[in-house]
Amino acid sequence: MDAEAIKRSLGDSGLRCTPQRYAVMAFLMEHNRHPTAAEIFEAVNRVDPRSSRATTYNNLRDLVQAGLVREVAIEGRAARFDAKGMRHHHFICDHCGKVEDIEWYDVRRPASGSLGKRILRECELIFRGLCAKCAPRSAS
Repeated sequence: MDAEAIKRSLGDSGLRCTPQRYAVMAFLMEHNRHPTAAEIFEAVNRVDPRSSRATTYNNLRDLVQAGLVREVAIEGRAARFDAKGMRHHHFICDHCGKVEDIEWYDVRRPASGSLGKRILRECELIFRGLCAKCAPRSAS
């Protein structure tokens, strides 16, 4: 995604395009390895050291709330972040914690009323197990 497209997506989502917010979004668009907030902060600060840790975390929160970024929660580990581009599911390795993209396929929505008064926004699958790198180690 080019610079103008990032600026447009921020504006379309009702977010101001501050230099720090742009840097966070641009980093996530360029890297699909699901970085943690700390990794994003370090990477953004290498390019422009004016951004504080709090600003980076607040920008991530705003981007998630605006629907531009997805937070992938992993029990017992730091959350990871993913710019929403192509729709996809995730596979999380139980051993190393690596988060991998899995090709998207539609998940049947629960029957009307089966969630009580809850309002469903979206369905996403998270697969858990051992990644290709860790699986051979556990077999031995």
